[in-house]
Amino acid sequence: MDIEQKQSEIIDHFVKQASSAASNASEIASVITDATSHPSLFAFSEILALSNVLQLEATENSVYLDMLRLFAHGTWSDYKSNAASLPQLVPEQILKLKQLTVLTMADTYKVLPYDQLMHELDVTNVRELEDFLINECMYAGIVRGKLDQLQRCFEVQFAAGRDLRPAQLGNMIHTLSNWLSTSENLLVTIQEKIKWADSMGEIDKKHRKDVEEKVEEVKKTLFKADIDFRSHEEICSESGGVMDYEEDRVRPKRRRHPIH
Repeated sequence: MDIEQKQSEIIDHFVKQASSAASNASEIASVITDATSHPSLFAFSEILALSNVLQLEATENSVYLDMLRLFAHGTWSDYKSNAASLPQLVPEQILKLKQLTVLTMADTYKVLPYDQLMHELDVTNVRELEDFLINECMYAGIVRGKLDQLQRCFEVQFAAGRDLRPAQLGNMIHTLSNWLSTSENLLVTIQEKIKWADSMGEIDKKHRKDVEEKVEEVKKTLFKADIDFRSHEEICSESGGVMDYEEDRVRPKRRRHPIH
């Protein structure tokens, strides 16, 4: 099962649980805690969009809504900056938030320096960092890349996407609209090139046909000229033979004089 399908099934499970909790704030908070602790869940926008979850705003359980927003869009550094106003995280949540931090960094840069990663993840040495990237990120299927010990960096080849912030949606729509417009213009250009190529092909075919017809005409002309020349040669040869015969017949014969 690929990561996208697995994510979809897990999300559906927690969405159903949160929806069935209705307006029971404690149950919703429990669902949020379970979802943010799940080792294979890295997307939370569907849960965050539920109306009964949003109703936690301005209640005594609003900290769980803030925590869900943190896991949807934030990083480990964001948590440390706001830890006083958020629920204390369990080890599974800390691991998850650090994994999400790597995804955020990988989405922004394709080459991640070890020093920057260690700072963002609170890792003290390279061995610990590489173990984390291999065991908790690459084996989990959320990133793929190359560990470069010589250059002390992680080269990102693939990274799973995170939930979009509300402000990012407009930018993405704008980017996709520009891409669509560019693609349409490119398609028109390609179609014009195809028409031009087709027309040039027809012209080339006509030109080739004209050349072949002219070659055939020249061949016929040369063939006819060769036949005429051979006929003339034969006629001349026959006429020459008759004349030689006639000349021999009328030419006076010489008399031989006796030798004294």
